[in-house]
Amino acid sequence: MMATWFQGPWPEFIRVTQEGWAKGVSILHLLGGSAIEVAGDRAIAQTKMTISQRGPVEGVACDVLCTGRFYDFVMRHLGQWKLLHRQPIYEKDRIDPIDPAVPLQLDGQALAALPEGYRHLAYIQQRIGYRVKLDMPMLKGAVVEELYRRGARWLAGGELER
Repeated sequence: MMATWFQGPWPEFIRVTQEGWAKGVSILHLLGGSAIEVAGDRAIAQTKMTISQRGPVEGVACDVLCTGRFYDFVMRHLGQWKLLHRQPIYEKDRIDPIDPAVPLQLDGQALAALPEGYRHLAYIQQRIGYRVKLDMPMLKGAVVEELYRRGARWLAGGELER
């Protein structure tokens, strides 16, 4: 599992997610439609998603919404489809105070230093203590283009590159 705040195997992801939940970290994923390219026993699935995280930002209760896609490497094994690797693609995000009457003042310099596709999500995650990966795929750019090339090579029978 790859995410802004975690990169590693799914059992570890589940463990750290549960630990975060116990500390009050509330992150939900809303899933939309999927497009799936199948080549024999392999597939690449792209699923629209929105990450919704609620928490304090500079002392103000806020919601952060980040829209993107899950880019999943999937394989059929013993007749069942198995998810091998999930890579989010972060497209755009925003931050809103839960009470719009409460003013929110962000650190503009810190915000500007974060990746455009997930800068508000990274901002809140850094503020609560997560170390955020700053080179994740976004809507455009070399990183997402390389992800698409990795997916095409894998569909054609190549190794799963992470």
